[in-house]
Amino acid sequence: INEIHGDMASTLPMNRLLQGDVGSGKTVVATSAMVVACANGYQAAIMVPTEILAEQHFRNISNLAQKLGIKCELLTGNLKTAGKKEALERIEKGQTQLIVGTHALIQEKAVFSKLGLVVVDEQHRFGVVQRATLRKKGQIPDVLIMTATPIPRTLAMTAYGDLDVSVIDDLPPGKIAPKTKVYPESQRARVYEIIHREAVKGNQVFIVYPLVEISESLDLKDAVRMAEHLQKDVFPDLKIGLVHGRMKGKEKEQVMNEFLGMKINILVATTVIEVGIDIPAASLMVIEHAERFGLSQLHQLRGRVGRGEAPSYCILLVQKTASEDSRKRLRIMEQTNAGFRIAEEDLAIRGPGDFL
Repeated sequence: INEIHGDMASTLPMNRLLQGDVGSGKTVVATSAMVVACANGYQAAIMVPTEILAEQHFRNISNLAQKLGIKCELLTGNLKTAGKKEALERIEKGQTQLIVGTHALIQEKAVFSKLGLVVVDEQHRFGVVQRATLRKKGQIPDVLIMTATPIPRTLAMTAYGDLDVSVIDDLPPGKIAPKTKVYPESQRARVYEIIHREAVKGNQVFIVYPLVEISESLDLKDAVRMAEHLQKDVFPDLKIGLVHGRMKGKEKEQVMNEFLGMKINILVATTVIEVGIDIPAASLMVIEHAERFGLSQLHQLRGRVGRGEAPSYCILLVQKTASEDSRKRLRIMEQTNAGFRIAEEDLAIRGPGDFL
């Protein structure tokens, strides 16, 4: 917070990358920066990649900011035309100081009266052009970019040579990281027992699959078919929900809200759930075909659990055909919850690829 506030007080525009593990409190740090901008008569905007995440951030941030008399606005593509028009007018006239939104923030119609700080969350989801477009909405505003995908220092220097980097390298007190265990396909029945036990306790479960629908060439379990199978044959006494990237935004949101409202015990999903979603009662993450995911992605997915009071677990289910290399990779997940160490290992195993 001191590093960011120091940059904001300087005569040069801030260009800072805030890296912190899943659940380390980046949003609170960003909110403190936005409050400073608003207190100095500027507007602050935070851009996030999905509507679900925008709504969640808006709830959390406006709870804090409104107590300080800061007016907040939510701007997403989903807003009804009339509501959107009014929101855009308030932003243009400077009646709202803190704006939380999706890509809707960078549309031509969005005009700010005095934009002084731009925060971009989950920066790997936005292209350079999108970030630059938002920056152009203000008079050389301060820019804070946030990511929970830890980038090894060697790569960070290459990719973000023009940014100052701040790192949150520990979790808030009292937060217990999930325990991770690799299970072979042969122990699927045991995994189902664990899922059932957690759900009966009143906790919620994620089951993540790499595919949406069955593909001819890949022998992978797909989310749609497995959701049906689990509901009918495995857990008839539990309520199972399904969410994947091909669903319309409205459908996805409805399922996520039901899950948040505890109407669903088990959520079957593809990787659409990797970013930022906050479900306090979720205590178990099961990842099917774990050998098909990169370490950083597994780490992001694992970060969806352990946000409440209950002890949490992550189970990596591995097929018989998995190579020794991928088994070695997954053992790293069992050993550590430190995002930076995982990113370094991922880089060591996969190689840096082509820098240019």
